[in-house]
Amino acid sequence: QVQLVESEGGLVQAGGSLRLSCAASGNIGSINAMNWYRQGPGKQRELVARISRGNSTYYADSVKGRFTISRDNAKNTVDLQMKSLKPDDTAVYYCNAEWGWRNFNAWGQGTQVTVSS
Repeated sequence: QVQLVESEGGLVQAGGSLRLSCAASGNIGSINAMNWYRQGPGKQRELVARISRGNSTYYADSVKGRFTISRDNAKNTVDLQMKSLKPDDTAVYYCNAEWGWRNFNAWGQGTQVTVSS
């Protein structure tokens, strides 16, 4: 099993920055990839950024050049640095881990990020 705990989000003005952190525990060695998803008001949950075991990354087009995903293996954390935030980035952000031989999914509790215009 893998457990995930996200840091608090917050309220930020448009153009501002915010950093989210996700701490993983449990069967850390079985994690294949870590992801950040988000779900905005009235929207479906979407993949925002991904980092694989080999540190290759993926970003949704909407956040490319503004968000950076990184991992600290010593601390078992995955961070999402968000810059140049827009009101459209307002959402509940979820940390996700794909783990095990069948790529089971583990989810964090979600954290609210609100960007004011």
